[in-house]
Amino acid sequence: MTRAGPAIAALVLAAGQGRRMGGPNKLLAEIGGRSLVRIVADAALASRAASVTVVTGHQREAVEQALAGAGVRFIDNPDHAAGLSTSLRRGVASLGDDPDGVVVLLADMPGITGAILDRLISAFDPAAPECIVVPTHGGRRGNPVLWSRGFFPALQAIEGDMGARQLIGAHAGAVVEVEIGPEVALDIDTPEALDAAGGRLPG
Repeated sequence: MTRAGPAIAALVLAAGQGRRMGGPNKLLAEIGGRSLVRIVADAALASRAASVTVVTGHQREAVEQALAGAGVRFIDNPDHAAGLSTSLRRGVASLGDDPDGVVVLLADMPGITGAILDRLISAFDPAAPECIVVPTHGGRRGNPVLWSRGFFPALQAIEGDMGARQLIGAHAGAVVEVEIGPEVALDIDTPEALDAAGGRLPG
């Protein structure tokens, strides 16, 4: 696996409860014989990312078991119930000074692949003091988003459950959009969405 170019850390946010799924942990749901969280972690591992860190919280042991042998690093977020921002803050804080940037992945997006992540990394400008690479589908922005390390302090200051959307809006001049396709807009939030993706809940 070639990892040329800027050192980009992959951060998979897998700590949430997924309340809209109605009880079972959606990240353990299987599509094509792999759990949702495993699909996303495997995509990160298949990419040019220099490292892969998974932030866990809700049912931490079960999520870590679903990723057994994957070669990822785990960070536990005991404050996960307070919102997505707590996982983002804890994950970014764990990266240290080495990465040039971080690509933040949501663990419920089964269409993400290593090739998609590599396209985002290829669009990243390590010489820019501020750079945000955002994938799009039909002109609409999606996930995952790649942030230069100049944004690490701001990412660690975000609060609530909205992620970094407002930060993107506040730094429009730093945004580089990459048209990808429907994969960057597909997340699994409900049993209906899981059925449409051909998946099944654990148990």
